[in-house]
Amino acid sequence: MKVIDVYEGYFASEGVFSGVARRSAQGLTMGNEKTKKALIAMSGGVDSSVAALLTKEAGCDCIGCMMKLRESEETPSGARSCCTLDDAEDARAAAARIGIPFYVFNFTKEFEDKVVRHFIGCYLCGMTPNPCIECNKHLKFDLLFERALALGCDRIVTGHYARVVFENGEYTLKKATDDKKDQSYVLYRLTQEQLAHVLFPLGKMTKEETRRIAEEHGFVNARKPDSQDICFVPDGKYAEFIREHTGKEIEKGNFIDGQGNVLGRHKGIVYYTVGQHKGLGLVTDVPLYVKAILPETNEIVLAENEDLFTSSARLHDLHFISPNPPAGPFEADVKIRYRHKAQRAAVTPDGNGGAEVRFSEPQRAVTPGQAAVFYDGDTVLGGGVIIA
Repeated sequence: MKVIDVYEGYFASEGVFSGVARRSAQGLTMGNEKTKKALIAMSGGVDSSVAALLTKEAGCDCIGCMMKLRESEETPSGARSCCTLDDAEDARAAAARIGIPFYVFNFTKEFEDKVVRHFIGCYLCGMTPNPCIECNKHLKFDLLFERALALGCDRIVTGHYARVVFENGEYTLKKATDDKKDQSYVLYRLTQEQLAHVLFPLGKMTKEETRRIAEEHGFVNARKPDSQDICFVPDGKYAEFIREHTGKEIEKGNFIDGQGNVLGRHKGIVYYTVGQHKGLGLVTDVPLYVKAILPETNEIVLAENEDLFTSSARLHDLHFISPNPPAGPFEADVKIRYRHKAQRAAVTPDGNGGAEVRFSEPQRAVTPGQAAVFYDGDTVLGGGVIIA
């Protein structure tokens, strides 16, 4: 049984602006239409707080909100992740400072169903997912959009560093002007309808400019560190989270080489990801790395570093932002993980929601479960999930 079979089987079951802020105001205009009422997704961080401020200063009628994604006992204070109790207080303080109402929406069930379950399922299938992509898809720009409409809002505003442009009769998603902070990768699943109703006020700003605005307005979170961890696993112990969440012990198995020879025992496939070297617990003559995870046999293939490079990747669950996606093969710059430098590649859709990607140069540790996102310059074309 192939990994994709296991994967699919599991899931079957007008404001006054000063300096920097004035430039960002351009992002609050769609064509000739000025946003009138906006729902601001506030996480308690400096980015979403400044996004709310800029939207309010642009003359919009704003409502601030935070999505409650986990129960209180599951979101400890002080963790470097979003949506903790401290974050909720920071978001509420920012909203009060700006002078906008603030609400907390309970989306714990939906988060569990759409994000946590997907995360666990991927790891059990030997994949390494990016839960931020799923959260953006299902929560921020789907469920929250429905809530915005119910509140009479015509826009959703977030603190993402990305840009939306209306050109040639359609909406396009573009990279932020500050490449170091660009977050377009985790937004590649946005649709035309969602892009028509979303604003990213920080798309033309740097992080330091954002912090400066926050300090000028007395925000308590002006120098708050960026979140580093997955919000529901703040300690980074994914395997323990999966074991506790499922109530099942993680099955141990064999490390093998490319010929099937047993090299030792592993703690369970959820402890590992492609390209990993640390934590293998083996003493070998040469450094070994995880090359592949085989959930169907509960084995992990190890290899030397040079064997981790590949010239191709196979994708499924393709999504294109344009309503007129490519009908055949095309070339693009492709990112295979969030911090990966995009590489030129030929993309060939298979007509069944999948595609083959062939890189101009071999890439290291192409990881199942991560997204491969296609770019044409600074424009996001779309992407898909890596399965092999």
